Amino acid sequence: MNIAGRIEEINIMQGLLQKEAASFLAMYGRRRIGKTFLIREVYKNQLIFECSGLHQKNMHQQLENFWLALVEKTVGEKPALPKTWLQAFSLLKQHINQLGNEQKKVVFLDEIAWFETPKSGFLAALDNFWNQYCSKRNDIILVICGSAASWIIDKVINNKGGLHNRVTHHIQLMPFTLLETKQFLAMQNVQLTLKDVTTLYMSIGGVPYYLKDVQAGQSVAQILDNLFFKPQANLKNEFGNLYASLFKNSELHVAVITALASKNKGLTRKQILAATGISSGGGFSVLLNELVACGFVKIIYPILKNKEDALYRLMDEYSIFYFKFLINNKPNNSWLQMANTQVYKIWLGYAFENCCIKHIGKIKAALGISGIISNDYSWINKGDASEKGTQIDFVIDRNDNCINILEMKYYDTLFEVTKKYAEQLNQRTSIFKQATKLKKNVFITLLTANGVKKNEYYLSAITNELVLEDLFL
Repeated sequence: MNIAGRIEEINIMQGLLQKEAASFLAMYGRRRIGKTFLIREVYKNQLIFECSGLHQKNMHQQLENFWLALVEKTVGEKPALPKTWLQAFSLLKQHINQLGNEQKKVVFLDEIAWFETPKSGFLAALDNFWNQYCSKRNDIILVICGSAASWIIDKVINNKGGLHNRVTHHIQLMPFTLLETKQFLAMQNVQLTLKDVTTLYMSIGGVPYYLKDVQAGQSVAQILDNLFFKPQANLKNEFGNLYASLFKNSELHVAVITALASKNKGLTRKQILAATGISSGGGFSVLLNELVACGFVKIIYPILKNKEDALYRLMDEYSIFYFKFLINNKPNNSWLQMANTQVYKIWLGYAFENCCIKHIGKIKAALGISGIISNDYSWINKGDASEKGTQIDFVIDRNDNCINILEMKYYDTLFEVTKKYAEQLNQRTSIFKQATKLKKNVFITLLTANGVKKNEYYLSAITNELVLEDLFL
């Protein structure tokens, strides 16, 4: 298969081919992440029917679309256009019955949320198709897929009606990791250093659709110019489509993203409400959950504090890049011009922090603590008139009586721990211990792009050192 990474997902999908029972697989993930490609590639020899919902079309148009997809598969007399979803799935049953039951058959419904129009009865018909037909056979894999992650979770996976507990497997397809990004680029004959792969990743993330336009033989500056700053750049106007294609009332989602983009470290729920003017309540909670479910936002809980103090942090690389460099971009600007600004330097540090947070599993593996139960937190001490406020962006709180405070630095050269920085680290650690009253060993872990100079100040403050290569393991 011509697929980079996705090893765990492929193993799950191929495992369903070996099961002696019907399977119901739900796959979801953000736009452009490669869901459809993965399903088609893994099941290309078993796919007997595929149909994708139409965006913002009515019930009649959805039924006609489904019927036309079925007609293409029909040999002999063509079935009449169905008037209801029950009739449509009945025609699909007839098609499957003609194929026998010697081998596995995959039925693939893509962008499934778009099939469900008001009072259409689509979900009830899907429920009937699975419960009264598919589940009684051992040769069918029903695959539903879509970018509207929250819809699939609420309407199908957590369905309280006939589809309750019917999904046998579900996969949330996330962006590529750094290693998978490197592998994907290599398949396109793009050979970049680990640092350049990381810089590219911090700009557009591990989204296959964005990465596919990277051309071999170009520097990162040339690549980003082609993707963002040239007159016909493919990603210049992507932001306008990104959220509208995923969410109803997407202007509210964009308002939250805009607020989060203004605060690198994240905002609490209360702060988001204040910044956006959105009314508090269940609808707002659903909105936040949707952004988290699609991977745009990460919740970072505070250590030893209430959930109300949890920070919602923007994690989507493209959205961050858009607000930092594209939204007010002047014509004819290039990435080399951008890279010489103070905005770039601030973005670089923040983007690297996000990259490290996304690869926290790799960091734990490099520290040798993968098998130890741990929780990840942020920590803020607001301070008072007598004491300056202190913030630690990422804390790994371990069950083996240890805590790692993670410091992340993205420098082009060897990072040097100065006397002032070492004093700041030691003071911050002291305040942390005193404020949290945790009786644990506290280790300061430094992760850099190009290593660190081992001077006396490094030895006095740093316990563990990690480098960029550790994120690619």
